[in-house]
Amino acid sequence: MPEPTSPPAPHAPSQSVSFDISTGTGVLRTPGSAYALRIGADGSPRHVYWGAPLSDAEIAALPSAKSPADSSFEADAVADELAVETGARFGPAGLRVRFADGTRGAQWRFEGFDLDPDGPGDTLRVRLVDRVYPLAADLHYRVWPDTDVIERWVTLRHTGGPGADAGTGSIVVERCDSAAWTLPARPDYRLSHLVGGWSSEFQLRRDRVPVAETTLTSRRGATSHHANPWLALDDGTATETAGQVWSAALAWSGSWRITVERDPVGRLSFTGGAGHEGVGVTLQPGETWQTPVFAGLYSGAGFGGASRAWHAYVRAHVLPHPEEDRPVVYNSWEATGFDVTEADQKKLAGLAARAGAELFVLDDGWFGARRDDTAGLGDWAPFRGAFPNGLRPLAAEVRRLGMRFGLWVEPEMVNVDSDLYRAHPDWVIHSPTREPTELRNQLMLNLGRPDTAAWVLRTLDALVRENSVDFLKWDMNRVVTEAGWPGHPDPDRLWTEHVRSVYRIMDRLRADHPALRIEGCAGGGGRVDLGIMARTDQCWTSDNTDPVDRIGIQAGFGQVYPAAAMAAWATDSPNGSTFRETPLRFRFHVAMAGALGLGGDLAEWSEEELDQAAAFVAEYKEIRPLVQRGIAWRLRSADGVSGVHYAAPDDSEHVVLVWRPTMAFGHEPAPVVLPGLRAGSRYVDLFWGAEYSGESLTTRGLPLGLPAGDYASRVIRLRRV
Repeated sequence: MPEPTSPPAPHAPSQSVSFDISTGTGVLRTPGSAYALRIGADGSPRHVYWGAPLSDAEIAALPSAKSPADSSFEADAVADELAVETGARFGPAGLRVRFADGTRGAQWRFEGFDLDPDGPGDTLRVRLVDRVYPLAADLHYRVWPDTDVIERWVTLRHTGGPGADAGTGSIVVERCDSAAWTLPARPDYRLSHLVGGWSSEFQLRRDRVPVAETTLTSRRGATSHHANPWLALDDGTATETAGQVWSAALAWSGSWRITVERDPVGRLSFTGGAGHEGVGVTLQPGETWQTPVFAGLYSGAGFGGASRAWHAYVRAHVLPHPEEDRPVVYNSWEATGFDVTEADQKKLAGLAARAGAELFVLDDGWFGARRDDTAGLGDWAPFRGAFPNGLRPLAAEVRRLGMRFGLWVEPEMVNVDSDLYRAHPDWVIHSPTREPTELRNQLMLNLGRPDTAAWVLRTLDALVRENSVDFLKWDMNRVVTEAGWPGHPDPDRLWTEHVRSVYRIMDRLRADHPALRIEGCAGGGGRVDLGIMARTDQCWTSDNTDPVDRIGIQAGFGQVYPAAAMAAWATDSPNGSTFRETPLRFRFHVAMAGALGLGGDLAEWSEEELDQAAAFVAEYKEIRPLVQRGIAWRLRSADGVSGVHYAAPDDSEHVVLVWRPTMAFGHEPAPVVLPGLRAGSRYVDLFWGAEYSGESLTTRGLPLGLPAGDYASRVIRLRRV
């Protein structure tokens, strides 16, 4: 291994991160895993190990990775921590660069490392420089003492100094992934990922990994309804409760790509980051480029164990205010649509308060010329025909009723029929020589432009300040088309700068209004990822509120994201999306598995339904701390029953939500096994009074006592005796 050209920076000792300069081996340790890399003979960091904990001696004895196919046609086929285009590398490159003289690819010289156990988390930074050209790369690794998640990202720098025959020009970065991850050799591999579409988000798929490259991606400028930047891999034998699982999630809310490569001799690795093919950036001398975090974790406790690890990480290190109870929200959209008046909203607010809502959100239709979806977007002033004295009287009434006041906005969008577009047509994302595509009758503002972003921030700040808004439902109802930035020297930066600007605006609003809370929305669950979750308190899961469909949608969401971040509503029957009729009890019990909300036209609900709703909301408030901050165990039986078991960390309280959409004649559901309970303890069912041993519930299972018929459900509360 070549010696670094400069000594490593001084550092304090750490048990979580270390680097042995004599062997070039870096090691990261988490409570339940270890990760090791080693600098190769060519100066490139190479993967060594990722899995269950190993001792220092065991890691030191691990051989450097070599290709099992000893042939000149297979040379250098080892796993890189960030694959480049040079050498005999033929898999997907995580870093693709082109220098001013036309040369492609990087060749690294190891410059050194830094350890920082005193920062947020413990970090390792591996410093690399190109042997000839003015390019430096830092590979960052961060671990935390309370999670098995490892955060990784990359920083590129145009060092600005010419190398031999390099020139001093710009560097085109065609792709820079955040990390590459490599699995141990296994006879077979299986991929778990999330797919879907509008109103059918987060559909879990598990497929055998082919000997090929498998790409998961969004090219839409947003995370998308159609795929989510999360995946899990196992050898095909893992279950919900047992087996080794390797998983990763990207903290980015724009276009993204993850490529899984399984080669013919049995290796599997994957590389991922922001952006999609054909889109890059150009670095000028002195410029730095940083990727988003691509976080990974190893779990030896099956898919459920991996999910619980993700949930704990998101609550501890991603979500703002994880200690807060997410309020029970009422949203007016399904009641009024665009037909908004102050009187009707006040009436709905009264009914929402009666049902126990804690937050009233006025949805679309309150501003400008917004009588339908063809006009008004961008004109964020109250429609005087509906609100003659502005929004303050409604906000005051909402607060008089004991609720907080929330408002729907879509600040990234504009209608052509709007005062904003008439004044600033150049602010939209567009290519001057191409016909613009309107989606939902709207165009998209380019928030990468400083003037556009500044206007959005000023407008939202005034809206929140002047109306004492407590909550913004931030929506995004279209994606990028005709991507252009006329006049910009590097127009492809649109794809990243728009997303980063959204982040900056949200961050600034939260800093200037500490009491403000934000819900992320994109036509439902079209922008759900760790990047947006770091700036929002919850995400709207799907525009489809049908409880039967929501069972699958919410189960997919819960593979990686916790219940506190999952907005879930009980709405009208028949459902507005599927026209399915379901009982109120079933609708509430499904929605109670997340951050409960109410939609629908409460003015059409009967007195009995309103009273029942209030009772369900009151019950939810009792179990809310467990649902939103408890340890989640997914439940599923062969007879169509599914559910979630939420356990207090100290095992004192448990909530089990179970649902059975249909019942076959004569088939009573079997007891459901609850693996999250402790042997040696006893538990009492607070409704029935029955008492069980932990051994009984974890082996024979809990009798469900579901009512007969379709759409049966129950909330079961257990307390340790």
